[in-house]
Amino acid sequence: MLNEMRIESFLFFAAAGLAALLLAADVHAEEPIKPIPEAVNVNPFKVDLGRSLFHDTILSKDDTIACASCHELASGGDDGLRVSIGIEGREGPINSPTVFNTAFNFKQFWDGRARDLEAQIDGPIQNPVEMGNLWPDVVSKLYQDSDYPAQFNAIYSDGINRNNVKNAIAEYLKSLITPNSRFDQWLKGNESALTDYEKHGYELFKDYGCSSCHQGANVGGNMFQVFGVLNDYFKRRGDITDADLGRYNVTGNEEDRHSFKVPSLRMAAHTAPYLHDGSAETLRDAVDAMFEFQLGREAPDEDKDAIVAFIKTLAGESEEF
Repeated sequence: MLNEMRIESFLFFAAAGLAALLLAADVHAEEPIKPIPEAVNVNPFKVDLGRSLFHDTILSKDDTIACASCHELASGGDDGLRVSIGIEGREGPINSPTVFNTAFNFKQFWDGRARDLEAQIDGPIQNPVEMGNLWPDVVSKLYQDSDYPAQFNAIYSDGINRNNVKNAIAEYLKSLITPNSRFDQWLKGNESALTDYEKHGYELFKDYGCSSCHQGANVGGNMFQVFGVLNDYFKRRGDITDADLGRYNVTGNEEDRHSFKVPSLRMAAHTAPYLHDGSAETLRDAVDAMFEFQLGREAPDEDKDAIVAFIKTLAGESEEF
């Protein structure tokens, strides 16, 4: 009888403990933002090869620019410039976004012209302002390298070619995730992961409507939105460029003029300057712009500062960062 009571007691407390864990894990399940997965399914051999290619200037025409030149992982996955600089010091037309968590974007580039990460890789390599190269020349240079032929042959039955280069780099990009942010810890039930001030900032973020565009695991990256919904940003700024036309350059539809993929806020704490034209020097500047041009409303400084504090909790961890 005593042993039976002990077993029943153990089972009761075990069940209670499990219920508590499930409750904690589910306490914020209805929030518009979701945690980044702790891991993604990638081929480690392709990731290693892709990492080498990503950091190698061999992909550019004059061996001066690597993917990492515009996407410095140690500083957040971008280059910290208003617009990026390519071969021969050529200035690009648009701000470089972070490469962290790009696997969670529904399309790639500000204007969404690439359907996935592999399609995106064609852009910078062949763009005359960025790497200025041609795929036959890229493949030829890789074949002449002392290491790459063996590395490709070990993974791909058809060795070095355009598709395999893109596949390896894309596999590496898929691995660049930043889980376990303080905000994700809070989503999973750790109430002490955020301060009361940061929690207040998140509530304001939702109350003001920011989460209508910035939601999901990537806190953005899953829809297009016109920049200047309620106030005309481009009329204010002037000097309209092709890059300012956004999605219109892809579709030719008038309703897509000045429409852009909503950027992820996951690494925003580390990726100044902001907006597609790099015109917002600080995160607070970007929040000010959103209130004026997207929300069309006033807000006290203390509310905006609290929202900034919340956004800073979204950046997670990565061995590459």
